[in-house]
Amino acid sequence: MNAAFNVETEWVHLQYEERAAFTETYGFSGNQGAVNLEGIRLRPAGHESETLMVFMHPASTLQLLPVPRAMAATGAHVLCAGSRYQRNDTALIMEKVFLDLGAYIRHAKEVWGYRKVVLVGWSGGGALAVSYQAEAQAPSITHTPAGDPVNVKGAGLIPADAVVYQAAHLSRAHLLAEAIDPSVTDELNPDSRDLELDIYDPRNPHQPPYSPAYIERYRAAQLARMRRITAWAKQTLAELKARGTGEIERPFIVHRTLADPRFLDPTLDLNDRKPHWCYMGNPETVNTGPVGLARFTTLRSWLSQWSLDDSCGNGLEGARRISAPLLVIENSADDAAPQTHPKMLFEAAASPDKTFRIIKGATHYYAGQPELLQEATELIRGWLQQRGMLAP
Repeated sequence: MNAAFNVETEWVHLQYEERAAFTETYGFSGNQGAVNLEGIRLRPAGHESETLMVFMHPASTLQLLPVPRAMAATGAHVLCAGSRYQRNDTALIMEKVFLDLGAYIRHAKEVWGYRKVVLVGWSGGGALAVSYQAEAQAPSITHTPAGDPVNVKGAGLIPADAVVYQAAHLSRAHLLAEAIDPSVTDELNPDSRDLELDIYDPRNPHQPPYSPAYIERYRAAQLARMRRITAWAKQTLAELKARGTGEIERPFIVHRTLADPRFLDPTLDLNDRKPHWCYMGNPETVNTGPVGLARFTTLRSWLSQWSLDDSCGNGLEGARRISAPLLVIENSADDAAPQTHPKMLFEAAASPDKTFRIIKGATHYYAGQPELLQEATELIRGWLQQRGMLAP
């Protein structure tokens, strides 16, 4: 392990022109003919580098998390890049997040002068990193799933030189599809539920450990609910467009969205995670609380980031289209990213240079695990050094 450096922080502000049909989020984030982006660059004092490691999540900020800071302390230059939707994914459009990430990478190479850029996709950033890389290598997107024009294909996105996929899931849509509560029978009334599909109801005759037949039924019901919401969103959008009025978007609430049976039954996709717990706390509480996945969303955002059949932020599909060196890291006690996802992405990846590693015992956030955080940091650093992307 390299000696720890003192890390200097720099606020980063980027702005680029964009003409939006309507304002999506409150505040000075895109309603004045321009998109404003904010990030934090972390640099070890007195230590230059030709490589920048870019951490980005579609809806979160990462500068307070341990992984990017730990990398900077080893001598790496790190950018924690925030999208226009940071801390508010209600109206998030994945295609526009690609444009935001592209603006950071262009700035890194053309203004800051970095020769190499490494995308480090942690958690929800994993699918973003892989999907961005796929579009940067072979651009194809001209419209959002709602049919709105978005010029990803013509944006000149610059591919990263390597991708790290760390403690990540396949996509926000995949995560929701495996977590959404299938017991809901009326989207407007969360108390209208199918008892046998409500894993939090003690009256449910199906209790852990769940039978394979029950899990098959449960997963099918989850997918059916996802597709009912998608069909309603598309129908409502079509109706709004047909009216030809100024009403062109609609927000809505998705009730009960964190009921993955893996959180109650540790024998499902067995790993070292803590039972009856998840990365956001008690899963039963999160299932109905304001922090739940996709709780507050819009018609367009549902299709772009949460619809399993429509979202372009599909890491599994993106992995099949990339050729950059790829490092996939699974945390064996991950209580957020499903145990199956990292291996699935690794096996699907077209990269001729790809590596799969497991950090034994590591949780999603490495909380209280400094030795495992160090192991992950050394793994990433060593992998990049082997490829000439970080100095020893």
